[in-house]
Amino acid sequence: MHVQDSHWSSASAVASGGATMSAAAGNGRGDSARTTPLRVDAQRNLEHVLRAAREVFGELGYGAPMEDVARRARVGVGTVYRRFPSKDVLVRRIAEEETSRLTDQARAALGQEDEPWSALSRFLRTSVASGAGRLLPPQVLRVGVAEDGTDGAGEARVPQQRVQPGSGGLRLVPEQSTVSAVDDAGAAALLEVVGQLVERARAAGELRPDVSVSDVLLVIATAAPSLPDAEQQAAASERLLDILLEGLRSRPAG
Repeated sequence: MHVQDSHWSSASAVASGGATMSAAAGNGRGDSARTTPLRVDAQRNLEHVLRAAREVFGELGYGAPMEDVARRARVGVGTVYRRFPSKDVLVRRIAEEETSRLTDQARAALGQEDEPWSALSRFLRTSVASGAGRLLPPQVLRVGVAEDGTDGAGEARVPQQRVQPGSGGLRLVPEQSTVSAVDDAGAAALLEVVGQLVERARAAGELRPDVSVSDVLLVIATAAPSLPDAEQQAAASERLLDILLEGLRSRPAG
């Protein structure tokens, strides 16, 4: 994706502005009376667009066109572009919000659960139920196989993440795309707090030693399928997460 800033102008807006100025000339309160409803409408449209974008990108991925977002929001595509001059700007907004949302959920689990495994599983269940994993930016989710079995370069953002030598573990791979510019501080905060959850569970002997931060985030992303029926989706997510959680837990030797 490439950022292509567009500048929109509207003849109706100009006409409205002229009418408002005329009203103001005849009545000192005319400007306020005409512009307040427009601000309310604009805020409502923004909320519709953001809600629609979360749904569309969650179902189809960030490659979905802006026209799909506009149709879901029941507004013209020009309305979407007036608020977000390019698709990349909208994608960045959604990714930042979902990253922040997951970070808050991770912090809540870390602060409210004394047992390390309970904290990690609570975070996973809350995050999967919210569907936020489908909207995380690629630089958080993208993984690759480490050739030397170690974290590899670029893992400095997640100092807690360690992979067992020879395990063929996963490491995060920097994504050279527009979305990779999404609030690096926000992404780093998410990786940091999830790293704490992982490290605590590993130190307690409740998490497999080869499980990494990227594994946990992949669980969040893959355990939240997008199905047309909400009840079926919830049941499928819960079942899949139960299976994945069992796969993450350590097993007694022998």
